[in-house]
Amino acid sequence: MKHLFSLALPVLLAAAPPSAQAQGYRERTPAGETVYFVLPDRFENADPKNDRGGLKGDRLVTGFDPAAKGFYHGGDLKGLVKRLDYIQGLGATALWVGPIFKNKPVQGPKGQESAGYHGYWITDFTRVDPHFGTNADFKALVDAAHARGMKVYMDIIANHTADVIQYREATTEGYPYRSRADYPYSRRGGLAGAAINPGFAGDGDSTTANFAKLTDPSFAYTPYVPKGEEHAKVPDWLNSPIHYHNRGNSTFTGESSRFGDFVGLDDLFTESPVVRDGMIAIYAKWIEDFGVDGFRIDTARHVDPGFWRAFIPAMQDVARKRGIPNFHIFGEVAHESPDNGYIAQYTRRDGYPAVLDFAFQGAVRAVLGQGKGTKVLAEMFDGDVLYEGGEKAALAMPTFLGNHDMGRFSTLVRADRPGIADKELLDRVALGHVMLMTLRGSPVIYYGDEQGFVGDGNDQDAREDMFASKVASYNDNHLLGSTRTTTQESFAPDHPLYKLIGELGRLRAAHPALVSGRQETRSYSETPGLFAVSRFDPVSGAEYLVAFNTSDQPIHVATTIGTAATGLESLFGQCPAHVAAPGSVVLELPAFGSVVCRAHSDPSPDKPGT
Repeated sequence: MKHLFSLALPVLLAAAPPSAQAQGYRERTPAGETVYFVLPDRFENADPKNDRGGLKGDRLVTGFDPAAKGFYHGGDLKGLVKRLDYIQGLGATALWVGPIFKNKPVQGPKGQESAGYHGYWITDFTRVDPHFGTNADFKALVDAAHARGMKVYMDIIANHTADVIQYREATTEGYPYRSRADYPYSRRGGLAGAAINPGFAGDGDSTTANFAKLTDPSFAYTPYVPKGEEHAKVPDWLNSPIHYHNRGNSTFTGESSRFGDFVGLDDLFTESPVVRDGMIAIYAKWIEDFGVDGFRIDTARHVDPGFWRAFIPAMQDVARKRGIPNFHIFGEVAHESPDNGYIAQYTRRDGYPAVLDFAFQGAVRAVLGQGKGTKVLAEMFDGDVLYEGGEKAALAMPTFLGNHDMGRFSTLVRADRPGIADKELLDRVALGHVMLMTLRGSPVIYYGDEQGFVGDGNDQDAREDMFASKVASYNDNHLLGSTRTTTQESFAPDHPLYKLIGELGRLRAAHPALVSGRQETRSYSETPGLFAVSRFDPVSGAEYLVAFNTSDQPIHVATTIGTAATGLESLFGQCPAHVAAPGSVVLELPAFGSVVCRAHSDPSPDKPGT
């Protein structure tokens, strides 16, 4: 791994003290951020007193069972504050915190229960889940991050709430989706039912006058709130079934993707003006009271475009009034493919400033996991013109390699290449992180990746503990680049991946071209091998050549470069000192190697890189 972990950075900037870093963080644009994404429950437990969320009883009441991967483990907001040094050591400039809102502690059929440790089963949108701490603890986290010049992004949900509403009609298949054609709003329980909701013009008309005519929610199923849960949700308007679609479980295809319950979760009627105004009021308050710097929005593609066209400008306006000029909003549009045409539509039709870059993830996996040629990367970047705002807007797309839903990048590569040796897996994962940190976009580091975590799969299997774990299926995993296990805490600053990402983070901080500079593809291949781009300093226009070898063999190959370049300075890896000819440079790259080179018109620059 010497070619990846021994960086040619003779004069790399050390981390500045927090007081210096804090200056001007509000002025940074989203393209300038390096993001660390964490689920609070799985990161650090600084206050064991809140492990059970103030509840008494067994795990089916409190949700707490640190030995079960589907229950609360004890991580909290104070733990995040405690480890800000560790996070910032990676070069992270923004912290994306998984949902912190109060959740239904436990839900699920008998014998299949799990807990809301992940944060996506919200009952109270106005307060922090007691398992994580208090609203004051969250304010302390935001303030501590801001004091260091770090931003804080909240993970929010507008598509659904926890599963509270039930249906009277039980079927052997549970609650399959019932369509608007077979179960229109105007008939109770389907086409043969009695007339209801006279004059309601359907979900396409989001006016207050139209929705005043929707008074009976029993058009598909007959929804009800179980006794004792009549006021389980906060704000109280969320407790009325009239504000939900009530059409049964989504199949994640066709209209059910928008109107169906997400695995039983109560699907909000986001076309309704009451729901729109209510959600705007909820999340505006978190901006106003806590001064957060952005929202990652869950399940964005399962909500109607009209909702986003109302919600997003409202949040941006609130943020501007709060003195947050670069409030970042990015939506989760899950689509595991290198084709960015699908996700780009949400920036054009729905008005999203940015979306999580699933196309980037799919392209990097294709070349490093599935063994495809680097042409896949070139074609993906060619698609940047499809985003609203084009290639410039793509600079702010949050790029990532893996996550808490699809699984870790290491896990995906191992699944793509059964029997892969640990050394090669580490090489491929390391190269993936070099791509993440040097190619266009705002890189998102998934917590634990920097410690070599390799999960058993997706979802719960990709949500390991950073503190000493008690989960057997986590603790039997072999960590890349380390002899440690997750039975010990995983905050080692000497881990090779932690060191690599940290050095790349400092490289980004020292060279704006790698953060917000225009990117131009230089070379790619039909088979594994060279992929090269140039990035340009946004002020001086200076060219940086960034190149990767995605193959398991060394390569000796030429790539194009700007014709003004006569010499190259090594910033990462070993770059040739001279060009081969005007507009051409020959690279020597080891297997899974990479370089970052600053071009000069003078082959012997007076000053070393900084």
